Amino acid sequence: MPSSDASPGDRDGSGDGSARHVESNLFVTVSGLPGCGATTVCERLAAALDCGYVSGGDIFRELAAERDMSLTQFGAKAQESEAIDRAIDRRLQTIAERWGAANKAFVLESRLAGWLAGNRADVRIWLSAPEEVRVARTADRDEMEAEMRVREVAEAGRYESYYGVDVTDQSFYDLSVNTARWDPETVTEILLTAIERYDPDGDEGAFLTEDVDV
Repeated sequence: MPSSDASPGDRDGSGDGSARHVESNLFVTVSGLPGCGATTVCERLAAALDCGYVSGGDIFRELAAERDMSLTQFGAKAQESEAIDRAIDRRLQTIAERWGAANKAFVLESRLAGWLAGNRADVRIWLSAPEEVRVARTADRDEMEAEMRVREVAEAGRYESYYGVDVTDQSFYDLSVNTARWDPETVTEILLTAIERYDPDGDEGAFLTEDVDV
């Protein structure tokens, strides 16, 4: 499992079938709702960029292990107070600060990744898919449609309450891709093309944002 001290190669997507390699020093954030395909895409991106990759799920598991708790126990604890959410977000923000200053490619994935990275992020990506597709994709996670919808609304409310962040505002992102329209390889190719051809000197549309106080 990658740690919050992840460096290039800690989780590089080896063995996922990616053949393309792109030279880049961009810090990329990826966000989306459960079932959007973020894990698959991020693993492919990290492999193609030959860089490190950390997700909010990684940090959740890392914090649970540090507290000697099962994921179920830790999840239940997280429902009781905002301390767990904020601990996860603080660790993600620390990673963003480190890699934002490293001038090396890195992929950070979580619902709030783009906001936590702030202006350190070079490219912010939003992945989406129709609800019925996401439900089907998460069927093996014991997550029913109604439960998933309730959780999404609850998360949005928490982020608004904690940080004043509207996570439903997709205008914040540089790229938004419906992952149900193409297979993972094609989605990755779309994103890699954007990353490879990005020219900071010609960038007139960067979305500036203040740091989130976690």
